[in-house]
Amino acid sequence: MGCDLQAMDRDDFASAPRPTAALGAPSWRSEGEARHAAGRGGGAIAGQGGATELEKTPQALEKARNRIAFGEPARPARRSAFAALVAFAALAAPAGRAAADPDALWRIVHGACVVHAEAGEGPRPCEQVDLARGEAEGVAILKDINGVAQMLAIPTRRIAGVEDPQMLAADAPPAFAEAWAAKPLLEARLGGKQLPREAVALALNSKWARSQGQLHIHVDCLRPEVAEALEANRAALTGTWRAMTVPLSGRTYFARRLDSADLADAEPIKLLADGIEGAKADMGAWTLAAVGAEFDGKPGFVLLANAFSLAGGGHAEDLQDHDCAIAKVAP
Repeated sequence: MGCDLQAMDRDDFASAPRPTAALGAPSWRSEGEARHAAGRGGGAIAGQGGATELEKTPQALEKARNRIAFGEPARPARRSAFAALVAFAALAAPAGRAAADPDALWRIVHGACVVHAEAGEGPRPCEQVDLARGEAEGVAILKDINGVAQMLAIPTRRIAGVEDPQMLAADAPPAFAEAWAAKPLLEARLGGKQLPREAVALALNSKWARSQGQLHIHVDCLRPEVAEALEANRAALTGTWRAMTVPLSGRTYFARRLDSADLADAEPIKLLADGIEGAKADMGAWTLAAVGAEFDGKPGFVLLANAFSLAGGGHAEDLQDHDCAIAKVAP
């Protein structure tokens, strides 16, 4: 299948891309994406907290969350590891209760993983905690309770999500680089099977398609049909964001090529903010994914971005397969 990429000339989010008649009906639609579009899917923990009635419009969701103080709060006098473990248990609770606690991930990382790591007790309950650059630029890796291998890369600094201005600052934590570095942890959960880079995706959901108030990047396998579509269109990708005419999981994505081995020398969120007109003014509406790739025999990534609308979208996690079927066919 060839690729006809349309030049991106939208001025703002109000005119964000939507499937056109030329696209026709989506050639596939994942079960998770269908649930999300129907107002039942989504959430930071895949398959865990479904979208409530409040989450069906950005305005209602904002009203429901206006009690949450995002950003950098005052540091408590002491952090309770017990409270963090309670938060961890909450993530394993029924969907309604888990969705009701948008700070669960923050308490687990800030109140347990970092505390234990700093005390020399290991990163539990996280898989690892990187504090080499200090807590302000640290990133923790936590096994998601959903999926056979899914990991979450979570900054150890209080950062709300893709919309947080801190992620556009010079001292932003290298969340995407650390997420990619967690690939071996993903593979370890798959019995040590090494996955080709094209089989792994990193996904950051939009503000309106998540349940947690702490930035977290999903690290998991790519859906096989999405991998096939990207491979078929890889040669047409350039370093400029352009709208794909081939839908991915039923949504139109902007796509671009990124020549980088491990994202240590690139910052996908800044590339989104600076590369798509109007994105920086409404970052919370955007979802972002980085999928491993090779270009001219050298390692790289395909970056994918999609904007939330009342019709759905803003949930790049839909491109992932938390059952990791691609691992069964990967060489």
